[in-house]
Amino acid sequence: MKVSFNHLKDEKMKHCFLHCALYPEDCQIWKNGLIECWIDEGFIDDISTRQEMKDKGHVILKKLEDNCLLENVSSVTVKMHDAVRDMALSITRMNPRYMIQAGSQLEELPEKEQCSPDIEKVSLMYNSISEISIDVLPTKCQLLSTLLLQGNPIKKIPYSFFTNMPCLSVLNLSSTKIKSLPNSISELKNLTTLLLRGCYDLRDLPCLSMLQELKKLDLSGTKIEEAPEGMDMLIKLRYLDLQVRTLKEIPAGLLPKLIHLQHLGFDKQISLKAEDMEPLKKLECLTRHFEDISEFNKFIFSMQQSKKNLIKYSLQVGSSFIRSSLQLGLSFMPPTRDKIVAIGGVDNWEGELIMYPIEIQELNILKCDYSRNLVDDNSSFKNAIDLRVCSIWGCEGIECVASPSSFVSSSAHPFQSLEVLDLGDLPKLSALIMKDAGIGSATTSAVAPSASFSHLKEITIYSCSSMKMLLPHWLLPNLQNLEEISVDHCDELVEILGAETSEVEEKGSDTLIKFHLPKLRKLSFSVLPNLKSICSKSGVMVCDSLQLIHIIRCDKLKRIPPFVPLVGNGQPFAYAPPSLTLRSWKEWWESLEWDDHPNYKNVLRFNPPSRIREKDGMMEVGLLERSRGEDSAKERRKGMMEEHGG
Repeated sequence: MKVSFNHLKDEKMKHCFLHCALYPEDCQIWKNGLIECWIDEGFIDDISTRQEMKDKGHVILKKLEDNCLLENVSSVTVKMHDAVRDMALSITRMNPRYMIQAGSQLEELPEKEQCSPDIEKVSLMYNSISEISIDVLPTKCQLLSTLLLQGNPIKKIPYSFFTNMPCLSVLNLSSTKIKSLPNSISELKNLTTLLLRGCYDLRDLPCLSMLQELKKLDLSGTKIEEAPEGMDMLIKLRYLDLQVRTLKEIPAGLLPKLIHLQHLGFDKQISLKAEDMEPLKKLECLTRHFEDISEFNKFIFSMQQSKKNLIKYSLQVGSSFIRSSLQLGLSFMPPTRDKIVAIGGVDNWEGELIMYPIEIQELNILKCDYSRNLVDDNSSFKNAIDLRVCSIWGCEGIECVASPSSFVSSSAHPFQSLEVLDLGDLPKLSALIMKDAGIGSATTSAVAPSASFSHLKEITIYSCSSMKMLLPHWLLPNLQNLEEISVDHCDELVEILGAETSEVEEKGSDTLIKFHLPKLRKLSFSVLPNLKSICSKSGVMVCDSLQLIHIIRCDKLKRIPPFVPLVGNGQPFAYAPPSLTLRSWKEWWESLEWDDHPNYKNVLRFNPPSRIREKDGMMEVGLLERSRGEDSAKERRKGMMEEHGG
């Protein structure tokens, strides 16, 4: 391990590695948050854009993983193996000198004797320190550059605490219970990063005008009611987060002075004029809330007029319960992309068109008085050709996702880049695409352009009580990249993959209709009381990649569709995809009918759920692998982790 460390020729990369030891043992560290910390520390060279610095951070992460110094846990987190961390701790006891007691259940600061004059970084994050006693205050911390106290229930900081830290550049007090900061913080002339995220009791800040080296200020989640005095002097600020519900306004003329801002976030009650944004030529990332669609449209129009291309944005329209719904564990998906629009709780939407940004990558809509379809002839949504994730929940009026006329009237192809489609609690939804004359009917005749839905990987449908057929046969050529289908609690659903009556009549009742989905891996169906078939009785499935069919409480489903291999004569026989497992209750498995293909049962691999419990006399499955894009859903939920400090 020491050899791997010594092979890191770049000194800054070595510092990046040692920084990971500042976190508690076995801590899973969010990659983006870690890279932000490296930027704060100056370990990543100052490049022209923040995005380029983040990209370089990911390169460093990859090198540390390749050298077995960091362990890749998932696409969003890493951790440090215990033995590797022990090695890092041994290095930081010598040179450079760190004091690390993160997550050690401390109730007070370490004794002052432990604070040697040559210590450069102190990490006491995630302890139980509630009080900073004057008796244990450090007397000489002349070289201390980083102090991490986040996640402690600290209520008050004495004035003299910061008086002996002349070199302090990074101070993290996030998620503490402080109500105010001492005036002595103004003496930290070298402070570049001040993190107060999630300090829900913090109401007062001293004048910040002396902190002229400050590059990053995060006040999100605090209770301040006014912008701190002296902010107009912080001309080196690059990162400013003012997502504070109690903050009513930003002083006039403040933002135009902060010309180096790259990241800006603020809440919906703060009004901002387009001219305030104009001087921010370096702005790359924006988080903003809007009260209504009209204000949102004005902002999008001004951004398009000024040709400002943000690398990352998260724009929310309407009430702010989207995030709280996520925290309650609802299926409404957390953000996964860089360019996100979330619309929640907007009433009286009918008739007011939304000006969607052309480059939008993720759209989340929750509990809105929506029109009958997401994409129609007049919608600017047709031009959102880079949309990757679309989630619509709780919109009572929506009857379909798109009408065929919207495809015809647009030179672009809606949904051509879409990868994840998540629809839930839509009581009138009866089809994904529906012909204009048949709105309210599940019949459809037009074929979508080949590019539409061509990248779709996951479909999740939950509690859509008007839907009877999920995917018509004519749409399948567009879905050749589809990997997962999950359907839950749709009371009227009869068929998953269906052929129109006209199509069966045209081909003849004796002709087999092939349902070809070459990349399909998982099918998950639960609580579908009227489901009778996975595909039409005249159909066979060509899905050699299928690995799992998960079926729970679909009592009317008595038949598993026949499969044929991709290469063959097209006639069904006793065949199943080589990796396929069927998972359900044993009672249901034994009730299946095999009249058409009696040998079929012998080639299917059956595996009942591993965890079953009794409740009210009924067998129910606990912690089911519902296959609702299970692995990727976990990744999306991890997007809700705290962005800073891991």
